[in-house]
Amino acid sequence: QVQLVESGGGLVQAGGSLRLSCAASGRTSNNGVMRWFRQAPGKERDFVAGISWSGSILYTNSVKGRFTISRDNAKNTVYLQMNSLKPEDTAVYYCNEHPGAVPTMIQYDYDYWGQGTQVTVSS
Repeated sequence: QVQLVESGGGLVQAGGSLRLSCAASGRTSNNGVMRWFRQAPGKERDFVAGISWSGSILYTNSVKGRFTISRDNAKNTVYLQMNSLKPEDTAVYYCNEHPGAVPTMIQYDYDYWGQGTQVTVSS
């Protein structure tokens, strides 16, 4: 079993920054893909960013140029640096581990998920 624990969420004004972290423990897939999804109130959970073990990266269009995903394989930790935040970035952000080779936007039944961390951007 894999446990994913997110941290770093909070309340920030528009234009501000936050850094999310996700620490993985248990039977992790060391060569898998780590991803971030988010779910705004009343909306579906959507892909934000993903990074493979080798460093291949994928972003959803709305965060390109503002968010940066990175990972520390030695620490089994993935990060999401969020800059120039907008009110529409407000959501619960979820960490995801997928046993694949390259990041995709698809959610799979066998993925592992964290409990989520709230990000609120005020205007």
